[in-house]
Formats: sequence, C-alpha cells, structure tokens
Amino acid sequence: MRSTGARQTTAPLIKFSLFALVTILATALLAATIVNLSFTPGHTYRAVFSDVTGLEKGDDIRVAGVRVGEVEDIRIKDRTLAEVTFTAGADRPLLISTHAVIRYRNLVGQRYVALTEGAGDGTRLKPGATIPLSRTQPALDLNALLNGFKPLFAALSPQDVNQLATEIVKTLQGEGGTVNSLLLHTASLTTTLADRDKLIGSVIDHLNTVLATLDKRGTRFSGLLKQLRRVISGLSADRKPIGESLVGIGDLTEATSGLLKDARPPLKDDIAGLAGLTGTLNDNDKTVEGVLKRLPDKLNALTGAASYGSWFNFYLCDFDGRIVLPKTKQVLAPDLHVARARCGS
Repeated sequence: MRSTGARQTTAPLIKFSLFALVTILATALLAATIVNLSFTPGHTYRAVFSDVTGLEKGDDIRVAGVRVGEVEDIRIKDRTLAEVTFTAGADRPLLISTHAVIRYRNLVGQRYVALTEGAGDGTRLKPGATIPLSRTQPALDLNALLNGFKPLFAALSPQDVNQLATEIVKTLQGEGGTVNSLLLHTASLTTTLADRDKLIGSVIDHLNTVLATLDKRGTRFSGLLKQLRRVISGLSADRKPIGESLVGIGDLTEATSGLLKDARPPLKDDIAGLAGLTGTLNDNDKTVEGVLKRLPDKLNALTGAASYGSWFNFYLCDFDGRIVLPKTKQVLAPDLHVARARCGS
C-alpha cells in the first residue's frame, strides 16, 4: 500500500517539475530575445567616424540586417572624430575590407551600425583592430532630408508622410526592396497634385501676373532697390550718430517730462480762464460786434493823430466836469474852452 501511494505522489511531482523547467527556459529565452542577449563568444573591434550623432551604447551591430553584436563604447578621438568600440560574434569574422555605416533604425531617431564587405583579398580583420575613417560613413542627415521634402509632405496625410519618409530614408541609405514602393507613393503624390490642378493653375496664373507687372516696371523696381540700398547704407554709416541722438532724445524726454509736470497746473488754470472768457464774449456778442464795426473809424482817427512821428499829438480844447467837496458838499463845475484856430473846427 505504501509503494502504491508513493508512486501516485511521485508522478504529479515529476510532471510539475518538467512543466516548471520548460516555463523557466521559455521565459529566459524570451527575456534574452527582448534584451538582445547573445551567448556566443565575440570579438571587439573599433571604427572611426566623422559623426556619430544619435548612436548610443547598446545599439545593434548588423550584417545584412542580422544582429551580430552591439556598441560597447563611444569616445572622442583626435578632438574632431569619434571612435566606436563594438563587439561582433566570433562565428562571423570581419575582413580588412569591411565598411561600417551608421543607419537609421526608425524615424524616431534610433541608429544601428551596418557592416558591409568591400572589395579585397578576403584577409580577416584581427580582433581589436580599427576600421579607419576612409571605410566608415556617418548617418544620413534626416533633418535636412525631411526639410527638403516638406512641400511634398504638405500634400499627403500623416500616415502617408510617415511611410514615404521611412522609404526615402531606407532608399537613400542603400537598403534594397523599397524603390518600387517609393515610386508607388510618389505616383500617389502626383495624383494628389493632379487633383488640385485647378488650384495650382490659379496660383501660377496670379504669380505670372505679378511677375509680368514687375517686369514692366523693372526699371522703377531696380531704382527702388538701389535707393533702398543707399538708405540702408547711409543708416549703417550713421549708426553711431543715430545711437547718440537716441540717447539725447531720451535725456530730452526726461527733462521735458519734468517741465510739463510743473507747467500743468498753471496751464489748467489758463484753459479754465480762457473758457470763461469765451463764455463772456459769447454772452456779449452784440457789444463785441458793435466795437468791431466802430474800430476801423477809431483806428483811422488814431492813425491821423500819429502821422507826425512815432508818437500821438493830442490838444485839449474843451473840459467840463463836476467836483463835489467832501465836507461842504459844494459842487464845483469847471468849464474850460481854448479859443485857438486848431480848436475852431
């Protein structure tokens, strides 16, 4: 009975152990695949590049698209160059004619180093050796590339832009199998542009009109540009006096601000008084009108009195009046008359 019970307990335990072992091995294999672990021995090499922007430690080393190693270290060499230390599997020895090219892994900006074989006699590259600058190539300048295609990307959807940009990068990096797809997307682009033919034609017509107008007035336009250049040159030559004048204007503004501050209260009173004066003149408009009508005759008489020189000549011919004495209340009425020829008229 004990032997039968032991057998019944041992069988499930063996099955569980086998299941656990297989699960652990599968998990380890999956983890090694995710982190790109390699259990094969490898050799260390170096490569000198003019630019390694975007390349990071741990990036892939690939041969024909297959990962054979990774970047171990990146450091500056001779102040202007970069030296990349990387490993490659011992089962894939490199040749002296090997070329190293940094390529884009995706549009996010990840890179990898592609190793390609060039023409040579098949001599192997010794471990620890360096691939010289003459056999390396930096990554494609993606920013300049995409900026050049920006007008074309404006006519495509975001999804088409991403796909077309990826295929352009792959094509220019020398990766095969994408030229046909690139041409297909280019054809799609031209079809989209053809659908907008009317709009593009209208823009071109208006542009032709503008250019024709400029062509007719080319002489004036050239003269305008010359005059503008002279003005700019003159301003450039006088930039120092202009700068000094700006400082002077600032000082003048500061000084006049205080002047206006001091003159504001009296000026306010003068304006208020002027308002009262205009009101008084308006209330006595008839009197003012009478004075203005009689003023010419009065001025003519004064002009005659001043005809002898820069003075006025007046003669007293008649005088009368009344004087009341304060205490006696006596009223005096003097009467004066000059009997001369000048007073006879």
